[in-house]
Amino acid sequence: MANTPPKPSPSLLGRGSYSEAVRIGDILRKETVGGLLLVAAAAIAVIWANSPGSDVYFAVRDFTIGYEPWHLELSLGAWASDGLLAVFFFLVGLELKREFVAGDLSQFSKAVIPVAAAAGGVIVPALIYVAINITNPEGIRGWAIPTATDIAFAVAVLAIIGSHLPSALRIFLLTLAVVDDLIAITIIAVFYTNEIAVLPLALFLIPVAAYAFLAHRYRRFFGLHASAAWLILLPLGVVAWGLLHASGVHATIAGVVLGFAVPVLRSAASGGPAAGPGLAEIFEHRFRPISAGFAVPVFAFFAAGVAIGGWEGFTSSLIDPVTIGIVVALVLGKPIGIVATTWVMARFTRARLDASLAWIDLVGIGLLAGIGFTVSLLVAELSFGLGAIQNDHAKVGILLASVLAAVLASVLLVSRNRRYRRIEEEERADADNDGIPDVYQRGS
Repeated sequence: MANTPPKPSPSLLGRGSYSEAVRIGDILRKETVGGLLLVAAAAIAVIWANSPGSDVYFAVRDFTIGYEPWHLELSLGAWASDGLLAVFFFLVGLELKREFVAGDLSQFSKAVIPVAAAAGGVIVPALIYVAINITNPEGIRGWAIPTATDIAFAVAVLAIIGSHLPSALRIFLLTLAVVDDLIAITIIAVFYTNEIAVLPLALFLIPVAAYAFLAHRYRRFFGLHASAAWLILLPLGVVAWGLLHASGVHATIAGVVLGFAVPVLRSAASGGPAAGPGLAEIFEHRFRPISAGFAVPVFAFFAAGVAIGGWEGFTSSLIDPVTIGIVVALVLGKPIGIVATTWVMARFTRARLDASLAWIDLVGIGLLAGIGFTVSLLVAELSFGLGAIQNDHAKVGILLASVLAAVLASVLLVSRNRRYRRIEEEERADADNDGIPDVYQRGS
């Protein structure tokens, strides 16, 4: 009797399905513009905040508007961080749910690696920051600042420098960033909520339940009529956001919850999953331009503005343990945590790194994950408060670390991109009549 061939070990970071590669590529192209707008908005804010007209910038940022009896008389900066970022996290919720329901990560064997790596990329930077600030009672409150990865910024860099990198690396980065942000938001809810008002929190569940019911029951209707979502679902979302804000929990979490409430798959009446994209993907296409093109850049504009105080102020911030902790945690802690966790998974499980990839690729992705911008700026404000010197130094650290991480990742991944471009040209020659490379048809 012939010997049964050994069952192949599952691969870490395989190339994934062709459809998923196409979808991730589409997201990367859209996020490129958003990432560039994000960087531009932050640069304008830093320049303006350190110009002779800095008083105008801070006056605009601190200008208050809203209805006080509902506790919604907020500064424009607070409206950007509490309100506009809810749109960003709504997209985070949509993307994360879709990945685990219908994406390649719906398989446990494929999901466990990036999720574990994301956890390592959160824990190690936090520990490094705490170690550096252990004797700094004020500064240690910012331990969660370097835990998050900025999706738009990191994806924009990857899209510019990594057009030929394997889709597996892109999926890995996207999943890392989404899970990182979800962990960071959970940290915000648990550790940065001083007091919870039970009644508004309980009432918050009512519009969320109504939102979820309508989105599931009439998914086809909302998919075909874009205006219906604005007229029916959006008001429910705004009410949910307002109640969560009144409860004391950071209101951006409402965006994640509402994103999770949107169905991913088509109903049987609409032809089922094989008939086309579900409501979550439709909403993602509709609202991503609003998030990447407006919400996140406006937040960055109000959050990134820091009065450095000239060269003396800059050098003073560099010796602050808060700044040092953020830079070291993001630039070194992120790649160490991500790569080390992935190596442990490969060492103690049957999974092996896909033959088409190398560990140096993961180092590059780990460096990209060190671009902590949007959520890091949000956590810095929650940790220290506007106007605090620690908050200003934290912003310097976030900006500096993000630039360093982007530069180091670019240097490394550009050379890897050249290698994969040659491989792609060879695979294109083997493509069949459908134009789909054999590697995807083989499911490798």
